[in-house]
Amino acid sequence: MRGIASAHHRRTGGLRGSALALGIFLIGGGGGAAALDEVAWFAIAGPMPAAHRAVEILTQAAAEGLSPEDYDIDWLRTALGGTSSAVDGDSTGLANRRLHRAVRRYLNDLHAGRIDPQQFGMRYEPVQRSDLDPDSPLPSALAEDQLAETVRSFAPVWPQYDALRQALARYRQLVDDPAWQKSLPPIAGGRLKPGQQYAGLALLQRRLLLLGDLKLVGDSIPDRYQGTLVEAVKSFQARHSIAPDGVIGRESFEQLSVDPAARARQIGLAMERLRWTPLPLAPRVIVVNVPEFMLHGHEVHAGTSELRLAMKVIVGTAGKTPTPLFAADMRFIEFSPYWNVPPSIARSETLPRLRRDPGYFDRQGFELVGSDGRVVGGLSEAGIEAVQAGQMRIRQRPGASNALGSIKFIFPNRDNIYLHHTPTPQLFKRLRRDFSHGCIRVEEPLQLAKFVLADAPEWSEARIAEAMRRGRSATLRLDEPLPVIIAYSTTIVRNGSVHFLPDIYGLDEPLEEALRQRSRTLRASHTGEIPAESPAYR
Repeated sequence: MRGIASAHHRRTGGLRGSALALGIFLIGGGGGAAALDEVAWFAIAGPMPAAHRAVEILTQAAAEGLSPEDYDIDWLRTALGGTSSAVDGDSTGLANRRLHRAVRRYLNDLHAGRIDPQQFGMRYEPVQRSDLDPDSPLPSALAEDQLAETVRSFAPVWPQYDALRQALARYRQLVDDPAWQKSLPPIAGGRLKPGQQYAGLALLQRRLLLLGDLKLVGDSIPDRYQGTLVEAVKSFQARHSIAPDGVIGRESFEQLSVDPAARARQIGLAMERLRWTPLPLAPRVIVVNVPEFMLHGHEVHAGTSELRLAMKVIVGTAGKTPTPLFAADMRFIEFSPYWNVPPSIARSETLPRLRRDPGYFDRQGFELVGSDGRVVGGLSEAGIEAVQAGQMRIRQRPGASNALGSIKFIFPNRDNIYLHHTPTPQLFKRLRRDFSHGCIRVEEPLQLAKFVLADAPEWSEARIAEAMRRGRSATLRLDEPLPVIIAYSTTIVRNGSVHFLPDIYGLDEPLEEALRQRSRTLRASHTGEIPAESPAYR
């Protein structure tokens, strides 16, 4: 990614240049094998102070959602603790190389992630490090004792990352708590309603207290499910994308039964995905998190982001037409847009409907467009056959019933995915909102347009609204492209509260298995002199 070095410098508040150079040198590879020998982690007399600091950082990798065992930690601890081989040049050289390789891998994993997202069909450009300076003066960087700060600067700069890091620490503390050492008793009839008795009230109360949904209470255990316990369950339900009615049914019971270790792994997956999506070097960025059914608009200042906009969205239907995950630049806004019905939708849905109900053509404001641009305003059997054969397409004119509503936000991509308004806003009231054919419907298109056009004062709210309702299609080219990221995270933090979201596209388990396989490969390779890893991984 262009400008990473300057972004790191801004984020760390002006770290001394040579200290930052250490991280740059290590992650950039230092110019090949010769550079490995220039990093003096070990001397003939034994490990340097920086070696102890580096191993301590690797030991604490779990705090970042990473695994210390991926970084040869057992062997390195032994190397640091040994004394008999301190004067052995070969052993010292081996220790130096293995520690250097471990630190480089750690920095790479922390900055760019362990798995290539394109392995899962997610089209994010790999984080580029070609502009990092491999010729920085490493010895002086080590002398300044800034290793920990430098390493920390390689973590993602999204505010969500630090929030997830804190959440991970909290859930790790709960892993061995007795509240999860035994199961919640089954609920008679499968539903626990306020006012009913339940044998598991003590355990339920303890879990909700530890999770932060229930505020501090006395030692008494209620004899019925009521009062503050019901309110705590509503809080828990809201954090787990369940309608907060206070009734513990099958879904709520299942979520209450998930142990903290599983939640910690889920948080770790969210941190991994944030490493795939570096903060763009642009004044504003739009992020759609598919499992959250939300769009967020961020303003970017000095290498950090600030949330300025949030709204509900509707995304592609799970199992049928999932929204693809990628990053692209928004370049156009189309007011009062036409909707060109995709051929797949035309053949599978529109044409069968038109054969049953020809009047649907006029009611929806459809027209036929030939390959030469010729527009036909009426429906005929010949026109239906031409669409079926791919010789014509169906287009919907701007208007109240147009499927794209009154505005369309275009970021060119190979799947022809875009953001748009909708004539069916009632669907935004649903808790789960995967109803589209892949494109993303936005709840507040006027507010989104204001955010996109924030640097164009001539586009006032009144002018935007007028263009949206004009009924005549017009396309506006943005002066500067605006990055759009279609992301996928099943864990988020809102106002300090951790929310776990449904894995609607089933992507968590494959990612977790890929990370486990990578760890197995790395740990098996640690018996060699220099650990290796498959090119399928980062």
